[in-house]
Amino acid sequence: MSKAGWSRAVWRRSARSNGKGNCVEVASAASVIGVRDSKDIGGPVLAFSAAEWRAFIDGVKAVGR
Repeated sequence: MSKAGWSRAVWRRSARSNGKGNCVEVASAASVIGVRDSKDIGGPVLAFSAAEWRAFIDGVKAVGR
């Protein structure tokens, strides 16, 4: 997805963020999940399919068990 495609996305960050900007933000647009650095909101966006994002989330949950 082009950078312009992310311009209308609603970005969110974890409620556990420390408020100092040391986190990432996540948004979804057109069935693609985007991840960006909260300190560089105009910078690059990593894009994942819904299946890739689900696999990532499932892996994170498995590590936390």
